Amino acid sequence: MTVVVLTAVPPGLRGHLTRWLLEISPGVFVGHISTRVREELWLRIVEFAADGRALMVHSTRGEQRLSFKVHGHDWTPVDHDGLMLMRRQTVPDYVPAAYESTDKPAAQQKQASSPDRSSGVAADAVWKRRDKRKKFKRK
Repeated sequence: MTVVVLTAVPPGLRGHLTRWLLEISPGVFVGHISTRVREELWLRIVEFAADGRALMVHSTRGEQRLSFKVHGHDWTPVDHDGLMLMRRQTVPDYVPAAYESTDKPAAQQKQASSPDRSSGVAADAVWKRRDKRKKFKRK
């Protein structure tokens, strides 16, 4: 079984994929194909989706019975003790606090604890991003 997921399908690529796979949802293709056809389709996907993202999951022999191929995606396959897992790179939800030592006078500590705007990430922006992700918002 082979599953191909694309974020945006270029018009020429959709024709190549629908020759071999069924499109069950926009950008999601599924089917049983041979290894040779799968490899050729993957080359065609990488060629057409140069700036886009593509993810292919296909069956293989082994403990997990599946394998991943990724192109231009935040998810990367990682082997962890024989299991293929998908690791996603994320932006931290917090801004790390600046290190404060107790040897400085109180006036210098107050200046050091003020938010540093030079880092490019403001603390209020982080909290706004968290509020947007909440499932149940207050009315």
